[in-house]
Amino acid sequence: MASSSSAPRAAAVVAGVLVVMAALCLHGATAQLCEEYYDDTCPNAYDTVKQVLIDAHDSDTRIFASLIRLHFHDCFVQGCDGSLLLDTVPGMQSEKESPPNNASARGFEVVDAAKAALEAACPGVVSCADILAIAAEISVELSGGPSWGVLLGRLDGKTSDFNGSLDLPAPTDNLTVLQQKFSNLSLNDVDLVALSGGHTFGRVQCQFVTDRLYNFSGTNMPDPTLDSAYRAFLSQRCPRNGNGSVLNDLDPTTPDTFDNNYYTNIEVNRGILNSDQELKSSPQAQGTTAPIVDQFASSQDAFFASFAQSMINMGNIRPLTDPSVGEVRTNCRRVNGR
Repeated sequence: MASSSSAPRAAAVVAGVLVVMAALCLHGATAQLCEEYYDDTCPNAYDTVKQVLIDAHDSDTRIFASLIRLHFHDCFVQGCDGSLLLDTVPGMQSEKESPPNNASARGFEVVDAAKAALEAACPGVVSCADILAIAAEISVELSGGPSWGVLLGRLDGKTSDFNGSLDLPAPTDNLTVLQQKFSNLSLNDVDLVALSGGHTFGRVQCQFVTDRLYNFSGTNMPDPTLDSAYRAFLSQRCPRNGNGSVLNDLDPTTPDTFDNNYYTNIEVNRGILNSDQELKSSPQAQGTTAPIVDQFASSQDAFFASFAQSMINMGNIRPLTDPSVGEVRTNCRRVNGR
């Protein structure tokens, strides 16, 4: 049910993995995530979320990239527990309001719509954290990218960690910082490069680009690694002291398609964010992330395979499965009983 492709399932059958997974896919404090989690309790969960996303995309072509970002930002702060979706209440400031998310994280209304549709069909069954995981896979596939078997069974957390959001990977981070942030969550260099490939579509505000254009690392000069023609183009869109909310394509070549052009852009010094270009141009990248960038630039199949696996790896960051700690929220914006 959870996968939109039969290929991962078929491979698992050959390997005998599904037998093990079925035994582990249990409810309770020791439960494990699995693709079949909702097969009996909400068999149409995947298709229900997919239809909501298709409808949303009709009026908002940016929504697929936005939903992937929500899943990423959720998982990187206290695990994939839907904490990003909670609104601020007395005594708890939401992750939504932290600098990495405020005025840039979007798609919450679409998550609300998916939750409402699922509550109508299967009340109290599908968690908000799992909705984010399903929506991310659907968003990638509908944009031309790979599909994968989404592991499910997460519960929703009851707290939101504003301060934890301050440690999210940032567009200004250098490679050393990025590698440490990923390593802290048991993600390696392949995961770092593959998940950064989520920037192959979507938009970014000028405020995250201007330092590279005018004051790179406090030098009052542009980033020397940025292609000069691309820098001139971006400078027109993002003038010094201009409107920081102006949007730019993360991938100017195919801005709404999930493909490997993100990496071919980096190869010619056209990564729009410092954190993107660092994967190739940083001295520390040689022998670590740069060869992975080269591989993905030359083989979209290699990128797709690694991205799918890395999304599964990310989705396994501290999943909340203990019902004494987590819950299935009826409204993704607040814990039950509020």
